[in-house]
Amino acid sequence: MTAVRVAVLASGGGTNLQALLDALADSPLARVTRVITNRAEAGALERARRRGVPTAVLKHPDDAAELLAALGDAQLVVLAGYLKLVPASVVARFRDRMINIHPALLPDFGGPGMYGHRVHEAVLASGARESGVTVHFVDEAFDRGAIIAQARVPVEAGDTPDTLAARVLDAEHRLLPEVVLELAKRIR
Repeated sequence: MTAVRVAVLASGGGTNLQALLDALADSPLARVTRVITNRAEAGALERARRRGVPTAVLKHPDDAAELLAALGDAQLVVLAGYLKLVPASVVARFRDRMINIHPALLPDFGGPGMYGHRVHEAVLASGARESGVTVHFVDEAFDRGAIIAQARVPVEAGDTPDTLAARVLDAEHRLLPEVVLELAKRIR
């Protein structure tokens, strides 16, 4: 059997992409076969190039036809720090085969504009005693698709957005590859 072809969409540095590249490097179940971004300066592009993974930069991220062409023959799509809303027709094409990772325990601290430090600042301002990471299916709204898995991280006394973000990111790097491998088993 051939490995499930995974396309990763990223807008930033690509640390979750790197976690996937490392975890799937020798996997017979899944392989990152393309990386797509909406930003030509995204660090994820260099991470992909170092591994010989084809890349694409979208000129119009809201253009469904352009995104579908970039996704090509992907069987599973992973949004890993991708900050654009995926067009509804693309979501429909990859229903239950498109996932996102979010740096909080959804349904709290999600939605439009809730990414990066904004999430961690909101968690700390709320007085929450724990945060974490959520992997969920993508639907037509930001951070509202069915939850697949979560990992919890304690909020510690004296936490700053940076210290909390570091613990959450460690959890992201562990959880995302696990979910991708589990979904790949179902897709095969």
